[in-house]
Amino acid sequence: MGEKVFRFGIIGLGPVGQALAVHLKEAGCEVAITDIDKNKLALIRNSGIELVDKIEKQAYFKHVYSSIQELLEHDFDVLISAVKDYNVDSIIEQVKLCDKKDVFLLIAQNGIGVRKKYITHFEESKVLRMVVNYAGNLHAPNVTAVSFFNPPNYVASVDDSHPEIAEKIAELLTSVGLITEKVGSFEVVNKIWEKTILNAALSPLCAISNLTMKEAMDHPDTLEIVEQIIYEAVEVAKAEEIKLPENFVKLCIRYLKNAGNHMPSLAVDLINKKETEIDFMNGKIVEYGRKHYIKTPLNLTFTNLVRSITYKNRTSKDGENI
Repeated sequence: MGEKVFRFGIIGLGPVGQALAVHLKEAGCEVAITDIDKNKLALIRNSGIELVDKIEKQAYFKHVYSSIQELLEHDFDVLISAVKDYNVDSIIEQVKLCDKKDVFLLIAQNGIGVRKKYITHFEESKVLRMVVNYAGNLHAPNVTAVSFFNPPNYVASVDDSHPEIAEKIAELLTSVGLITEKVGSFEVVNKIWEKTILNAALSPLCAISNLTMKEAMDHPDTLEIVEQIIYEAVEVAKAEEIKLPENFVKLCIRYLKNAGNHMPSLAVDLINKKETEIDFMNGKIVEYGRKHYIKTPLNLTFTNLVRSITYKNRTSKDGENI
């Protein structure tokens, strides 16, 4: 008999979900997908998903579902949640209806505190977490321009009860070039904080200043702000007993200086008057800072500014609909 074909269900077809779908399909897996955007689903049914820029690949999908409820009727081994953090509550309400006791849930989202939301509704031993180290923007609803990939990604069983599943996912993705490492549950928490600090350092700054990542890192005034945001976050992380690499601040600056001349995801969302993930990035740094009586003035400033702009955008939309 041949080796078992792994079956994946993916909720959310933004840049993260699209890249995972294409690579898992290339790795020989059966992939079923869904998204809230009906126009996007129609394009994917007709033309597949295309990755361009740093990664150039295309894949077509047989199992494209119009809703989470339809997707849950499909048989799969691993269900991947690749939605924005602010959509998690809505997803959980729908996915918890799934009675597939043998299915694993993979959280393919960056941000601090996301896991806690899922494990309140799902058996912890069935939950896996992925730290995503690639990013991109949608050039069209079914076309993702991958702006960078700084390997590896990381994947872990959140309580170390099923390392073999994490190992299999890492093996599948690595086999087709999306290099991913299996790590332990404690190490993945460290990696989550590392990635969140990197995102928090530039995302709200770019969103409010309308500077690209490269522009923000090239100017000494904004670079100084980036450094101070990181220093605040590192102090909070240490209080949380997070183990960061030696010379972490310098490593962050080196990493961010290689960022492309594009807008980060949070900035794109704010510009498009959508919800943002600020509460799971700078907002969490502020929250944990308060827990340890550590002041985080820059993180607080950017958190509250993004929240205020989001509120204004939301109320403006509501007013237009009256």
